[in-house]
Amino acid sequence: MYKLSIISPVYGAPKLLPDLVHEINKVASQMTTDFEIILVEDNSPDNSWLIIQEIANLNPNVTGISFSRNFGQQEAIHAGMKHASGDFIVTLDCDLQDNPAEIINLMKKAEEGYDIVMAGRINRKDDFFKKFFSKAFYRVLNNLSEFKLDPSVANFVLYRRNAIDALLSMGDYFIYYPFMSNWIGFRKCVLPVQHNSRKDNIRSSYTYKKRFKLAFFTIISFSDRPLQIVLKLGIYIVFLSILVALFLAAVYILTKQKVQGWMSLFLSVWFLGGILISILGMVGIYVGNTFATVKKRPNYIIREITKRRGE
Repeated sequence: MYKLSIISPVYGAPKLLPDLVHEINKVASQMTTDFEIILVEDNSPDNSWLIIQEIANLNPNVTGISFSRNFGQQEAIHAGMKHASGDFIVTLDCDLQDNPAEIINLMKKAEEGYDIVMAGRINRKDDFFKKFFSKAFYRVLNNLSEFKLDPSVANFVLYRRNAIDALLSMGDYFIYYPFMSNWIGFRKCVLPVQHNSRKDNIRSSYTYKKRFKLAFFTIISFSDRPLQIVLKLGIYIVFLSILVALFLAAVYILTKQKVQGWMSLFLSVWFLGGILISILGMVGIYVGNTFATVKKRPNYIIREITKRRGE
């Protein structure tokens, strides 16, 4: 009999937590007698941690982890992975848009020999702008990286222990598991699952600002293609400048007409200055990411972990 670990990052959904644990508990108990539910509270500005503590006191299969401040969704998943002891580990969001009942189907797929089974959301119940920006992000990321990510895949994933050990060994400061799961390899597949509406009718706390920041640093952290694009742009500008210089020289030789160069010089200085500043900024971001990694600061800090009865 295998052990199953289910991890859910918690932020901004206190009313859904009892239902979440109930649904997970109902599904997991059908699959195995040995399972754990790990709820990682990302310093949510509500009473989520009190609710998690109450649930953990009543359910010995539940472990709660509370961060000292808001570190982010991916970091919460990372903390859950480090504390999970299961042979199979499932990650899913806390808002019940990822249906816990689908864990059974993910496990059936894993039993075919897959190490990573990703839930592909069909008929997404998100608003238009969220779906639009999600598709745009994946399109840009796929064009700027060597891996092609499925935009229907998010955090609802089942991993074998060997895949989790590989992910935890990477040591990246910036974490984005949909990309990292592709990088480590292993046998993987996407299983289409139905996507649910959010039951509490509360708008997601994952703002567009946070999504843009995630998208930007994901591209910078996992791809050097932006540097290659900037390098090519610089080469094209040099080549174009040579062509313009040859053209102006030919005009002077053939027509004896002096070219008024102050305007072209003015525009060239500003244009090239902007390019140089962009290049320096791009390189600076990469250097900054390297600096953050070299400092070896933790991705998160745990404030408290719930204790089991008798501990």
